Amino acid sequence: MVEFRAIGATLLLCLAAAFGTNEAEAVEARGPFMQIGVNAPRPIGHQGLCRREPAECRPISQHAMSKPVVLDQDLIHTIATINVSVNSRLKAQSDQDLYGVEEYWTYPGAAGDCEDFVLRKRKRLHEEAKIDLGNLLITVVKKANGEGHAVLTLHTTDGDFILDNLNWRILPWNETPYAFLKRQSMVDPGRWNRIANGRDVLVGAVDR
Repeated sequence: MVEFRAIGATLLLCLAAAFGTNEAEAVEARGPFMQIGVNAPRPIGHQGLCRREPAECRPISQHAMSKPVVLDQDLIHTIATINVSVNSRLKAQSDQDLYGVEEYWTYPGAAGDCEDFVLRKRKRLHEEAKIDLGNLLITVVKKANGEGHAVLTLHTTDGDFILDNLNWRILPWNETPYAFLKRQSMVDPGRWNRIANGRDVLVGAVDR
């Protein structure tokens, strides 16, 4: 487990796959990587984003296909700093309140809902940390209470990690309390795939 400080707060990036913590071994029911399944329908909000911002949804060429991110201490610190910065500076507010519609995905101003947090983090991690967009994937999950939610998946050589506006810690995907439904394709951000091993919610994670 790697511990570091960012913006005055102590944060944890739990690299269970890389460092083999006992806690992770006790609760792990899914491997460190999501297994990608068949094509899935795009979320309605993402369809609108692609119409307004077509560059967001262009396929990635074979030459530009990403290898998983290799984490080091400097990159971990940068990722955590951006995650905390967005979570602390962006006010959570529904699309209905902001735009008068149920789903409107966009790069937020001072406020936004869960997918807007994801878009802001994705953009900053790409621009400031130089992480390829193919390793920064919008992901749709279901919370323990059945509500839908959006998080950002960071795809690394050590596993898939989740950046979440509801949790300031960056956790391995298999230590979050979510059922994982679908995420963007790594090679075509305009397409989505189901997550084949994403339905089992970890009791240990839910109880934390």
